[in-house]
Parts: sequence; structure tokens; C-alpha cells
Amino acid sequence: MSRNESPKGVQIMKQVLRQRIIAGRDGLIVTERIRMSRAIVENIINLMVFRTASAVLAYMNFGTECSTEEWVQQMLDDGKHVFLPRVNNLTQELDVYRVTDLRHDLAPGLFGVREPIAERCEKLHVLKEIDFILLPGVAFGRDGARLGYGGGFYDKLLARIENEDQGRRPALVAGAFSMQLIEDVPQEITDQKVEWLVTEGETIRCV
Repeated sequence: MSRNESPKGVQIMKQVLRQRIIAGRDGLIVTERIRMSRAIVENIINLMVFRTASAVLAYMNFGTECSTEEWVQQMLDDGKHVFLPRVNNLTQELDVYRVTDLRHDLAPGLFGVREPIAERCEKLHVLKEIDFILLPGVAFGRDGARLGYGGGFYDKLLARIENEDQGRRPALVAGAFSMQLIEDVPQEITDQKVEWLVTEGETIRCV
């Protein structure tokens, strides 16, 4: 956040940017979005930090986000430990559950996003066991700055992981269409950055 920018001003900037990027993403041709999603997933799979990870926190896409379902299913088929987030309505934070069957273990949750069914899945209590996290978002900067959807769910989750950290930190990765990359992502002190940014055309090691 700029020294001259008030917290309220940053929030307004973020909301305007969200609307612009989401509108642009919604305008992508469906077949092109599918093609780019598959290219992004392929680039993620080729990351060494992913290939060496045994426990992965992913997410199920919604709307016009980069499609993740095939990738999540492939991880299950390959024997990785796959975890997905579920919104805890009491704490307004994300709980993390291990899933083994996408058809059996998931149901629509907040905003219609498919989430683990708590009664069917094992909850992960020690978050530092995760090796790799794929983070959703609306817009990203090449420096790793991330603009989410405004709930702060992932920023709070990453803060919890840092508080739990004992010298072990998961790789933080985001997959996005190249049109979601922008020059200046408005940031606040609580915003967390990603380490790797993967688009359909390049893999960026953020600094």
C-alpha cells in the first residue's frame, strides 16, 4: 500500500480492479479458456516444487477461473495426498480436508464452490504438513503480489501456516491467465505474496 493511500482508498482500488479483470476473464472464449487452463496445468506439473511435493493444497475452480478439476483428479490418480479448503462459517477462515474421491467427497459451498464434506473427509490439523499450495486469485503482479476476491481467507490461512512454521514452508504457487497479470497490484500489510506465478505462456519465479 502506498504511504499516501488510505486503507479505504486501497479497498476501492482493489474492487475496481477486481471488476475489470473478472469482466475481461468472463469475456474469454470458452474453448480458448479451456486450452489456456490445460497449458497452465501442464506448466504447474513441470515445476520441480510440485513434482517433489507429496501433500498438495489445491482448490476447485468456479466461474471463469483457470480450470483445476482435471489436475486435482490426476493428482489423486498419481497417489498424491490432496487437500481442499472449506469455509468455516463460524470462524470465517478456511479449514483444510483431505479428499480421495471428487464425486463422493465434495458438495457446493460458499458462492457455489465445491468444498469437502466435513463428515466424509479427514480434517488436517497440522497445516505445516502441506508441501505445495495452489492459490486462486483475480490479479497478480510479477513480484508475486496477489489480489484475491476480498474475503481474506487465504491470507489468514497462510498467516496460520507461518505461525505454525518450524522451519518448513510450503511452495506458494498461483495459476492464472496472462490477462490477469498487471503492473501494480494494490497491497495491504496483511496481503501474502506467491513465490511462483504460472500462466499459459510462462512460469515466473517471483522475488
